[in-house]
Amino acid sequence: MMLTSEKNLTLAEFLQLPETQPAQEYINGTIFQKPMPQGEHSAIQTELATAINLALKPEKIARAFTELRCVFDNRALVPDISVYRWTNIPRTNQGRIANQFDVPPDWVIEILSPQQSQTQVTKKILYCLQNVTVMGWLINPEVEEVWVFTPDQMPRICDRAEDQLPIPEFAQVLQLTVGELWLWLDEL
Repeated sequence: MMLTSEKNLTLAEFLQLPETQPAQEYINGTIFQKPMPQGEHSAIQTELATAINLALKPEKIARAFTELRCVFDNRALVPDISVYRWTNIPRTNQGRIANQFDVPPDWVIEILSPQQSQTQVTKKILYCLQNVTVMGWLINPEVEEVWVFTPDQMPRICDRAEDQLPIPEFAQVLQLTVGELWLWLDEL
């Protein structure tokens, strides 16, 4: 993430600013610009969100959203993929999906871009875990590993093709190995 403003804005002031591409995040009064997704990032994000939705959405277990602004605990974060249990998806009075998501995701997934700081992205995942998120993934295509974070535990690093990726309890119907994740980058 690139620092774009050192001016201390309130969250309300930040939310009044025009949307940007790529998205901006608000953390502790500072605005950070997310990097523009590149090929590997975009392919993994698209395929993974689709796989999650194909496995979980038909049975109304959960739903994956890409680049969704999540506003909670005085921060505005835009994870690469936010997964919400069906019952936790904010809805309008008519039952439609709300525009504002003022609750943290149940599962947060970040895909590291070449110019991103792994430390900054890890901090974002850990912050979500402190606010009811049950699992976070940090996918690093460059070194072909997935760091899996859960509350109050050391991260697990999955880096062998046969490694079964840990999945949150509510999403156990989804099964995915590290190797299957990287196959999404092969267009042979």
